[in-house]
Amino acid sequence: MAPDSVLPAPAPELSNSPYRYRLRTVVLDAGHGGKDRGCAGASAREADVALSLVLALGKQIQDNMPDVKVIYTRKTNVFIELDERAAIANRNHADLFISIHCNAGPSQGHGTEVWTMGLHKTNANLGVAQRENSVILQEEDYQKRYDGFDPSSPKGHILFSLFQSAYITNSLRFAQRVERQLRTTVNRPSRGVKQAGFIVLWKSTMPSVLIELGFLTNPAEERYLNNKANQSYMAAGIYRAFREYKRELEGGS
Repeated sequence: MAPDSVLPAPAPELSNSPYRYRLRTVVLDAGHGGKDRGCAGASAREADVALSLVLALGKQIQDNMPDVKVIYTRKTNVFIELDERAAIANRNHADLFISIHCNAGPSQGHGTEVWTMGLHKTNANLGVAQRENSVILQEEDYQKRYDGFDPSSPKGHILFSLFQSAYITNSLRFAQRVERQLRTTVNRPSRGVKQAGFIVLWKSTMPSVLIELGFLTNPAEERYLNNKANQSYMAAGIYRAFREYKRELEGGS
């Protein structure tokens, strides 16, 4: 389904041009919500952890960058379709889209992952995209909404994995800063910057990343992720990455 707004121009590459780019609008997306609780640990739910961190991140941006407009895809426990999340960003001509999630896997799985749109290089990468994309099975008329896309089909993920090519450079630029901040200043173990076909990134028409905060299926990680202070630390790390990215694009120091 085509976006319902005029496509904004991609963020410019770094240059010495006299044109001064301004990052004016960021859309923050808390994954899942409502009838879709996402993955879960013994007590924590992905939808709740993601929302708590998104609200903390948004507050830090608003408190420190009054020139940046912060838009949320949801601020409460409600269900929002994947394509509508991206459409919110498109309608508001956002300069950056950040989607927050938690991971699931074996009980020993741990660490953050920062994803951009692209071709999955391993079955594990495909598996993460398939899990997040399976949300569409809870949406009405999903086959019509997503042009017959089957979230269980590896071939389907390959077909749209090359979308967002106009924005991939800046998506990776921001993703790398997020990964470094979470790893070095927040001291979170990192599983790296990766690429795969996520619907919520495919539909967005601006630089976009999806951040997996950690594994709720690992009891130690669940305790960490469900702690408000730790959520604030992670939000601060993502905020610092956002600040670095904004300054670099705008040619600041």
